[in-house]
Amino acid sequence: MAQTKMKKARVGNARSAARLAAVQALYQRDMTGGSVPGLLTEFHNHRLGATIEDEQYRPADATFFDDLVAGTTARGAEIDALITANLADGWALDRLDKPMRGLLRAGIYELIARADVPVATIIDEYMDVAHAFYDPREAKFVNALLDAVARSVRA
Repeated sequence: MAQTKMKKARVGNARSAARLAAVQALYQRDMTGGSVPGLLTEFHNHRLGATIEDEQYRPADATFFDDLVAGTTARGAEIDALITANLADGWALDRLDKPMRGLLRAGIYELIARADVPVATIIDEYMDVAHAFYDPREAKFVNALLDAVARSVRA
């Protein structure tokens, strides 16, 4: 995920920063297969609130970040089944690029595990992340898929 695109997503509060960092961590895990504890340590020590390419990033809510990464990973099979169930015919999860999978997984984790966060907030926040990395068409896809999952899990 390019640093130049990441800069667009710097705005927001500590939870917004945690969501962006969680998507990046899930992407990294998908790429490298590292352990969750190692990934959390790396992000705590080197990324959350860090200065990258002379840009200071907002401090993230570390507890919320940890929950997003660990929870998404722990409930991966359930989350992937929800993604797959809401893809168009002929589409499979592995057809989505890794950053998109991380984004959808984190958003769906929040929908199924964080009843304290309103659906509209979750969808809006992940739409912001989607706009940072994707064109409007893919962002609309994120909106539609998260909305469909929300309707089934938060009925």
